[in-house]
Amino acid sequence: MKKNCFALAAFTLVFWGVQMLPAAAEQAQVRKLNVSAAGTVTAEPDIAVVSLGVLSEAKTARAALNANTKAMGSLIDELVNQAIAKKDLQTSNFSVQPRYVYPKRSNNGPQRPPRIVGYTVSNQLTAIVRDLDKLGDVLDKAVSTGSNQIHSLRFSIDKPAPLRDEARKRAVKRAIAKAQLLAEAAGVKLGPILTMSETGGSRPPQPVARGRAFAAEAASAPVPVARGEQEIRAQVNITWSLQ
Repeated sequence: MKKNCFALAAFTLVFWGVQMLPAAAEQAQVRKLNVSAAGTVTAEPDIAVVSLGVLSEAKTARAALNANTKAMGSLIDELVNQAIAKKDLQTSNFSVQPRYVYPKRSNNGPQRPPRIVGYTVSNQLTAIVRDLDKLGDVLDKAVSTGSNQIHSLRFSIDKPAPLRDEARKRAVKRAIAKAQLLAEAAGVKLGPILTMSETGGSRPPQPVARGRAFAAEAASAPVPVARGEQEIRAQVNITWSLQ
């Protein structure tokens, strides 16, 4: 009885092995073509993100804070007067730090500890400027009102999704054209698409230097501003079967 069971099991394994061999061999013989391509879209930015700051110093922390609060309040009021919505203003950093003096060490004496001689209060504000024609004036008024630090200025696109979709379409079209060219050169035909994916993830709009675009349109503004262009990029990876 045991011999019969072993014989049946062996026959079953052989049978299924014979059935699976052609399928495995056929799968191994599938020819593929993998192509990667990128698509880009450029556009002028429509917003600017500015990081402004007020730095105040005084002998006491209270005095430094009072001076900083007054200057920052005036700065925020002026930005609102420049048609910047309150929702586009956000405190990005705030700190109160002592200022130290480190006495010089005498030749024979011990090192004396540092002493506090005052305090520094720093308050940073991030503002989104949506009317770029007013950007130069906004920067000028900010400094005149009390901002003594401008940490950064970057341009961006407020709603990049439609542009990113267009970049994806261009990437797919370039991948198809590239695949057709390669298949024709190799004397084969493209079959159906097996896999398709977007690679590299999405990137925020990147600045691109363009000669004409960098001609500062805000030349008449108190602070000349060159907005340039932004580039949105998408990359796809597509695999075809070959016939």
